[in-house]
Amino acid sequence: MASQGKNRLSKPKSTIGDNDGILSRITTGVSNSPVLYRGKKAASNAACLTKRLLKSTGKAAWIAGTTFLILVVPLIIEMEREQQFNDLELQQASLLGGGGGAVALK
Repeated sequence: MASQGKNRLSKPKSTIGDNDGILSRITTGVSNSPVLYRGKKAASNAACLTKRLLKSTGKAAWIAGTTFLILVVPLIIEMEREQQFNDLELQQASLLGGGGGAVALK
Protein backbone atom coordinates (compact mmCIF):
# COMPACT_ATOMS: atom_id res chain seq x y z
CA MET A 1 0.00 0.00 0.00
CA ALA A 2 2.82 2.33 0.71
CA SER A 3 3.99 1.92 -2.84
CA GLN A 4 0.52 2.78 -4.21
CA GLY A 5 0.44 6.01 -2.21
CA LYS A 6 3.84 6.94 -3.53
CA ASN A 7 2.69 6.47 -7.11
CA ARG A 8 -0.43 8.58 -6.56
CA LEU A 9 1.59 11.57 -5.30
CA SER A 10 4.02 11.77 -8.19
CA LYS A 11 2.87 13.46 -11.40
CA PRO A 12 3.00 11.60 -14.65
CA LYS A 13 5.72 12.89 -16.97
CA SER A 14 3.31 13.69 -19.81
CA THR A 15 1.38 16.25 -17.74
CA ILE A 16 4.44 18.19 -16.52
CA GLY A 17 4.65 20.17 -19.80
CA ASP A 18 0.90 20.84 -19.72
CA ASN A 19 1.10 22.63 -16.38
CA ASP A 20 3.99 24.98 -17.31
CA GLY A 21 3.33 28.67 -17.02
CA ILE A 22 2.44 30.91 -19.94
CA LEU A 23 5.79 32.70 -19.71
CA SER A 24 7.62 29.40 -20.08
CA ARG A 25 5.55 28.51 -23.14
CA ILE A 26 6.17 31.90 -24.75
CA THR A 27 9.93 31.82 -24.18
CA THR A 28 10.11 28.27 -25.51
CA GLY A 29 8.11 29.28 -28.57
CA VAL A 30 10.27 32.35 -29.19
CA SER A 31 13.57 30.54 -28.70
CA ASN A 32 12.54 27.85 -31.19
CA SER A 33 11.19 30.26 -33.81
CA PRO A 34 12.68 30.27 -37.33
CA VAL A 35 12.88 34.08 -37.28
CA LEU A 36 15.21 33.99 -34.29
CA TYR A 37 17.29 31.27 -35.95
CA ARG A 38 17.64 33.34 -39.13
CA GLY A 39 18.54 36.42 -37.09
CA LYS A 40 21.25 34.56 -35.21
CA LYS A 41 22.58 33.12 -38.49
CA ALA A 42 22.65 36.59 -40.09
CA ALA A 43 24.45 38.05 -37.07
CA SER A 44 26.99 35.24 -37.17
CA ASN A 45 27.59 35.76 -40.88
CA ALA A 46 27.96 39.52 -40.38
CA ALA A 47 30.48 38.99 -37.58
CA CYS A 48 32.49 36.58 -39.74
CA LEU A 49 32.47 39.00 -42.68
CA THR A 50 33.51 41.90 -40.45
CA LYS A 51 36.37 39.87 -39.02
CA ARG A 52 37.63 38.98 -42.51
CA LEU A 53 37.26 42.60 -43.66
CA LEU A 54 39.24 43.92 -40.70
CA LYS A 55 41.93 41.32 -41.25
CA SER A 56 42.33 42.21 -44.94
CA THR A 57 42.19 45.93 -44.13
CA GLY A 58 44.99 45.44 -41.62
CA LYS A 59 47.09 43.66 -44.23
CA ALA A 60 46.47 46.44 -46.75
CA ALA A 61 47.39 49.08 -44.16
CA TRP A 62 50.62 47.23 -43.38
CA ILE A 63 51.53 47.07 -47.09
CA ALA A 64 50.73 50.75 -47.63
CA GLY A 65 52.64 51.81 -44.53
CA THR A 66 55.79 49.88 -45.33
CA THR A 67 55.70 51.01 -48.98
CA PHE A 68 55.41 54.62 -47.79
CA LEU A 69 58.37 54.20 -45.45
CA ILE A 70 60.55 52.55 -48.09
CA LEU A 71 59.73 54.76 -51.09
CA VAL A 72 58.32 58.11 -49.98
CA VAL A 73 60.24 59.00 -46.81
CA PRO A 74 63.68 58.83 -48.45
CA LEU A 75 62.34 60.97 -51.30
CA ILE A 76 61.10 63.59 -48.83
CA ILE A 77 64.45 63.57 -47.01
CA GLU A 78 66.35 64.01 -50.28
CA MET A 79 64.10 66.86 -51.41
CA GLU A 80 64.63 68.63 -48.08
CA ARG A 81 68.40 68.17 -48.38
CA GLU A 82 68.32 69.61 -51.93
CA GLN A 83 66.33 72.62 -50.73
CA GLN A 84 68.84 73.29 -47.95
CA PHE A 85 71.69 73.03 -50.47
CA ASN A 86 69.99 75.54 -52.81
CA ASP A 87 69.39 77.94 -49.92
CA LEU A 88 73.06 77.66 -48.92
CA GLU A 89 74.20 78.41 -52.50
CA LEU A 90 71.95 81.49 -52.66
CA GLN A 91 73.27 82.70 -49.32
CA GLN A 92 76.90 82.27 -50.41
CA ALA A 93 76.22 84.01 -53.73
CA SER A 94 74.66 87.01 -52.00
CA LEU A 95 77.62 87.26 -49.57
CA LEU A 96 80.13 87.22 -52.42
CA GLY A 97 78.27 90.00 -54.21
CA GLY A 98 76.98 87.95 -57.08
CA GLY A 99 73.59 89.59 -56.79
CA GLY A 100 71.72 86.35 -56.61
CA GLY A 101 73.42 84.73 -59.57
CA ALA A 102 71.70 86.80 -62.27
CA VAL A 103 73.99 88.76 -64.63
CA ALA A 104 72.63 91.80 -66.46
CA LEU A 105 73.75 92.17 -70.08
CA LYS A 106 74.08 95.61 -71.68
